[in-house]
Amino acid sequence: MAQQANIGELLSMLDSPMLSVRDDVTAVFKENLNSDRGPVLVNTLVDYYLETNSQPVLHILTTLQEPHDKHLLDKMNEYVGKAASRLSTLSLLGHVVRLQPSWKHKLSQAPLLPSLLKCLKVDTDAIVLTTGALVLVTVLPMIPQSGKQHLRDFFDIFGRLSSWCLKKPGHVTEIYLVHLHASVYALFHRLYGMYPCNFVSFLRSHYSMKENLETFEEVVKPMMEHVRIHPELVTGSKDHELDPRRWKRLETHDVVIECAKISLDPTEASYEDGYSVSHQISARFPHRSADVTASSYVDTQNSYGNATSTPHSTSRLMLLNTPGQLPQTLSSLSTRLLTEPPQVWCQIVCLLSSLLAGEADHLGQDLAYGWENLSLLISGVSF
Repeated sequence: MAQQANIGELLSMLDSPMLSVRDDVTAVFKENLNSDRGPVLVNTLVDYYLETNSQPVLHILTTLQEPHDKHLLDKMNEYVGKAASRLSTLSLLGHVVRLQPSWKHKLSQAPLLPSLLKCLKVDTDAIVLTTGALVLVTVLPMIPQSGKQHLRDFFDIFGRLSSWCLKKPGHVTEIYLVHLHASVYALFHRLYGMYPCNFVSFLRSHYSMKENLETFEEVVKPMMEHVRIHPELVTGSKDHELDPRRWKRLETHDVVIECAKISLDPTEASYEDGYSVSHQISARFPHRSADVTASSYVDTQNSYGNATSTPHSTSRLMLLNTPGQLPQTLSSLSTRLLTEPPQVWCQIVCLLSSLLAGEADHLGQDLAYGWENLSLLISGVSF
């Protein structure tokens, strides 16, 4: 009991406004994690983060090393099975995988992966589906060999979500469907880039059915018009795509680049040369680049930063028509085609999901500034 009280006290100190205190307490937690190989402390940290959205705790969780990776994945698997904590857990997973931890290959065998796939097959919350789909897009290049076991699940998820983009369930706000549409394209691009023979076979079979023809014409066909004929459709085979030996020689970034090569978006060639989103943002918005990189919303170095940021004048804030709506500049997102590397998409989804879920409401003006950073980030993506 005394130990639990001590942990609770340390957790509260993690959110101290004094940087030196936070650093000292973070060091204590990391020292304990290095010496204690059990799951209790990791479980406590996950519980606390999901309750408070504490950025210092997020920093600790996203830098966990073995053997605590299993404890983290198991705890997230527990929470993703509960509707009330599903969105925040998927957002946490997004933060973790965007940093490509050294143990990322273990995701293919973790119970969390089937739970993520089940969520995408049965959940009816558009924000959860958008978040989950983009997390899947991020994870796939890290575990390409998982296609041998889960390929049908990947395709079924694509079929389900693409039909949502057309049917537009009445209980779903239109703006959420816009971003779901974007995530479906990202998933299309990833599946076609990694498993072209199997994916085209699925598309032919699934969309030859009369009830799916309209979805194909309105949603899938426009996506196909923005990719090249994949060379593997000529030289490869369905079995070869799933052969583990095919993937052994490729790192995560190699898979991402291979997917980018089949895009018809002209800016993809720039990405292959190492042209990053941060460079594009700086080029398009040179007077704002310092603000964007300083904000904790789009922190690519995993520095958890402060809970508050400098207020900005209303002339620089994106206008929100009503609470819960995106800025008007993002309303055309469904018409843009997304083929960025996984780290970028995970930045977008982690920011987007927290804003849509209202987690940033207590930040006041920072909520609007968060939308601005999201807009800048999306503006820099290769469409």
